[in-house]
Amino acid sequence: MVLIPSAQIKFSLAIYGFAPSESQCQQIRAYISLLLRWNRTVSLTAITGIDEILRFHFGESLFALQHVPMEKGRLADVGSGAGFPGLALKIGRPRLDLTLLEPNQKKATFLREISRELRLEDVQVLRSQFEHLSPEVGEFEHITARALGSHEAFVRFAESRLIRSGKLILWIGQEDAAATNSTKIFQWGDPILIPGAKRRFLRIGSKK
Repeated sequence: MVLIPSAQIKFSLAIYGFAPSESQCQQIRAYISLLLRWNRTVSLTAITGIDEILRFHFGESLFALQHVPMEKGRLADVGSGAGFPGLALKIGRPRLDLTLLEPNQKKATFLREISRELRLEDVQVLRSQFEHLSPEVGEFEHITARALGSHEAFVRFAESRLIRSGKLILWIGQEDAAATNSTKIFQWGDPILIPGAKRRFLRIGSKK
C-alpha cells in the first residue's frame, strides 16, 4: 500500500471543505494504492502524483458536499471512469446508494474491485451508456458527471431519471459551464469555481 500520512490527506482536502476521519483516510489511502497499481496496465488516469490525485480526484469530487446536501439517497454517477466523483462521494457519505455507469469493461471491472477492496455497501456498477440504461433501474436523488459529451442527450436523460426535487451536479470547464445555460430543462445556479482551479467549475441544476 502507498504510504500516505493522514496529515497529508487532511491537508490536501481541507481547501475543499472536507475533513476526513481516520477511517476515511485509510479508505483513500487504499484507493490510491489500487488505482496506481491498476493504472500500470489499464488507462484510468493521467494524474499519478499523490498530491494531484488527492486534490484533483478526491478534493474536487468532495467539494460538492459543501453545496449539495446528500447524506443519503440514490446517486447515479455517469461515465465513472476511475470512480470520480461517485466513489469519492460514497467515501464521504457512506449512506448513499450509489450506481456507477461505466461502459468500458476494464474500467467497470476496476470499479467493482475498488468497491470490494474498500468494503463499500450499496454500490452497483453497471456497464452501460446512460442512453441505454434500463427503466427498471429507477429514479435518483442525485446525478453526477465530470464530462458531458452530448449536452442535450445527457440533460434529457438526467431530467427523465431525477426525482422532482433531484439535483444534477456537474464538474465542467468554462466552455461547458456556459453551454449549460442553453439547456432550459433545468434551473441552474451560478457556476462555482473549484478551489485551486482557474477554469473548472461546479454547476448544479434543479428540475423546473
